[in-house]
Amino acid sequence: MAFGPPSGGTAGPPGHDLHHHGDVDAAEGLVDFAVNVQGDGPPRWLRDRLAATLDDLGRYPGAAHDAQARAAAGARHGRPPEQVLTLAGSAEGFALLPWLAPRRAVVVHPGFTEPEAALRDAGIDVTRVLTDAREGHALDPAAVPAEADLVVVGNPTNPTGVLHPAETIRSLARPGRVLLVDEAFADAVPGEPESVAGDASLPGLLVFRSLTKTWALAGLRAGYALGDPVLLARLAAPRPHWPVSTLALEAIVACCEPAALSAADQRARELAGHRVEQAAALAGIEGIEVLPGSAPYLLLHLPDGRGEAVRARLRAEGIAVRRCDTFPGLGPDHLRVAVRPPRTARVLVEALDTALRDLAVAA
Repeated sequence: MAFGPPSGGTAGPPGHDLHHHGDVDAAEGLVDFAVNVQGDGPPRWLRDRLAATLDDLGRYPGAAHDAQARAAAGARHGRPPEQVLTLAGSAEGFALLPWLAPRRAVVVHPGFTEPEAALRDAGIDVTRVLTDAREGHALDPAAVPAEADLVVVGNPTNPTGVLHPAETIRSLARPGRVLLVDEAFADAVPGEPESVAGDASLPGLLVFRSLTKTWALAGLRAGYALGDPVLLARLAAPRPHWPVSTLALEAIVACCEPAALSAADQRARELAGHRVEQAAALAGIEGIEVLPGSAPYLLLHLPDGRGEAVRARLRAEGIAVRRCDTFPGLGPDHLRVAVRPPRTARVLVEALDTALRDLAVAA
């Protein structure tokens, strides 16, 4: 397959812009396939819920509100409140990783680059473990060095969209190791079948969850971590007072309530149908390979040497897609595209087909 290096294993020093994210590829006025936020903003009921807290903004975020948010998130995953740490988005959690002081940190790639960036910025060496492109970017637990005391993996993984079996994820846990599972997109999978967020007994498990994607709250920064209270205390050691805003705390409470969970699952089921339709349409374009996935985005591989030209053509046509040469294990001929409703997806399919045909003629 052409989705990355031919085999799993470790990779060395960085040669990628680890701080590049999809919001850089998107811009006002472009049809946005670069960012994986669903919709143009939060639903009306959530807007109203957040608006109702505006009168409280004259006071600092309270301990009782934080406790309420932790209780709501804990109940959502069958955990007590003391096993929840509220976060200003998962990105804050990644920024706190250096405080775990790992001696041998491992990040599974291709994957979200912010964990590795945060660790390297703090002077911590990172070993990369690459998933096997020949096997659809499946994760081989044996590729992870036994001496690793911090292992970071996304599930589903960004940008491949691969949903690793929960048993594969669990096999990475062991005493003396922190296993961080980034489940930012887990609620985009109907039923969340491979989530380990509720595995309170798994040694060293740390799970990050985000509310920003499904609920279109990227500008609010809301999420939480799940783990052993001692591990969470280590992670939170350097935080300032009031690290999570009143609005973000209310968002956590609201989005963890039963009605919201039911709505999120319905969204995930609709998204799954859109993904199948969009993947089939893209795969019908000559020369494009589409990696099957279980996330609100698709990884594409374009004909060799045409990735950058295609991105430029799409941008000129008013379409933003996510470049993937910033992900270790991928290159300039890989693109990530968000799954959108069929009418919007057709805009991408038609423009991509035209761009490749024109480039083929020009060649």
